[in-house]
Amino acid sequence: MKAFATPLLGCCLLAAAQLAGATETPRPTPYFAANCFNCHGTEGKVNSAIPAIAGRDREYLAEALKAYKAGTKPATIMHQLAKGYTDEELAILADYFSRQK
Repeated sequence: MKAFATPLLGCCLLAAAQLAGATETPRPTPYFAANCFNCHGTEGKVNSAIPAIAGRDREYLAEALKAYKAGTKPATIMHQLAKGYTDEELAILADYFSRQK
């Protein structure tokens, strides 16, 4: 048993050391962000009357999305779209678009 446990422990320690030194990897585009691209453009960049959301403050985006969902922020269509997402998904979208340049 000891012959099996020692190599296993070594592998676990090695894996833990690699995880501790790992840098943050880029998060993939949430599949549900495609709905945003329809109006706000790919990666949240657009050249129109619709606001660009790429690079905006994460907290601002999160609060705006929550307000749209609650119906407390005036909108043409955003209040309807935001209701289709969970609060967690809205937070993921806010985080994703805040990271875009």
